[in-house]
Amino acid sequence: MVYPTAIEDLIPHRDRMKLIEVILDITDDGAVTSAVVSERWPLLRNNGVDPIVIIEIVAQTAAVHVSWKRGPCTSEGGGGLLVGIKKADFYTDSIPLHTVLTTTVRSLYSAENYTVLEGAVQEGANPVGRVEIQVIRFESGEDNPIRSEE
Repeated sequence: MVYPTAIEDLIPHRDRMKLIEVILDITDDGAVTSAVVSERWPLLRNNGVDPIVIIEIVAQTAAVHVSWKRGPCTSEGGGGLLVGIKKADFYTDSIPLHTVLTTTVRSLYSAENYTVLEGAVQEGANPVGRVEIQVIRFESGEDNPIRSEE
């Protein structure tokens, strides 16, 4: 099932940094998204992208999941931060242009506004990488720790 919700309603990423393109599934436990490696992606060289980009794909899929469950970021506040990478395994040296990637993220555990999620990225049935990330969510009205007051 492809979800009618616009990804832009769930994540703050735009332009070259918005990597995921389609929401394939969302449940209380996780989300599945799809992306196609393109020329506009960061870390592109020699007709492929560095697999470290998998961390960002997993983080964006995690943001889709968390925002769907708790409500999206707004101009008034709310949002989240990737605060740690507990584990990252890459199974390739480069991901070729036009590769279709499917990312599955599931929540491992949460405590208050802290969540640990595991993400797996595949090309068809072939694993490309696996990442375990830590995120912190701040709610609307809370100070965004990355915004500076002027």
